[in-house]
Order: sequence, then C-alpha cells, then structure tokens
Amino acid sequence: MSRFFESEIVREELESINELQREVYGTAMNFPTMTREQKLEHVDKLQTLVDKQRIMWTRLSLSDDQEAKDTLEYLKQSMSMLGFAPKTDVNSFFDTINKTIQSLRVNVD
Repeated sequence: MSRFFESEIVREELESINELQREVYGTAMNFPTMTREQKLEHVDKLQTLVDKQRIMWTRLSLSDDQEAKDTLEYLKQSMSMLGFAPKTDVNSFFDTINKTIQSLRVNVD
C-alpha cells in the first residue's frame, strides 16, 4: 500500500465516502416516493458526499505518491464516462455537480 493510502485520516475519509455512497445510491431510486423531509435529508447527504469527494480530490492532487497520482488519473478518466470532456477542469466538474444538487434542493419544494 502506498504512503498516501496508509494515512489513517485518508483511510477514515475514504471509508466515510464509501458509506455515504452506499446510502445515497441505495436510496436514490426511492427519491420520487420520499417525503419532503426524506428528500431534503437525501440531498444533504449527497452534498456532504460531493464535498468529501472534492476534498479527497484535492488531497490526491497535492500528493507526490505514485498510487495517489494513478488514482487521480483513473478518476479523471471516470469523469469522461459521466459525459464530461476529457480535459474538463475538476473545479468546473464539482461546480456543475453542486449546481445540480442546489437545483434538486430547490425542486424538493
């Protein structure tokens, strides 16, 4: 394992991200039938997930660890699978996701 991924802080944050992903993705299909409160809670979890992912992205990009760099490259490739241009600026990517989440939050009401 690389030095980056051996960090207790990184491991804890990755575990937190994975748990949030399971929760958010596991309930996403039920969104239309949720109560208003459940929808807002779901959107809040989604926002927390994206915030944590953005922080992890920053940690990865600041690391000189090869495995962190490889992971970063893999994530960049994954962005294109989501329909973003291959050279999309990561901040633009996260800004777009945040705008979508805010739109979702507004449309709950």
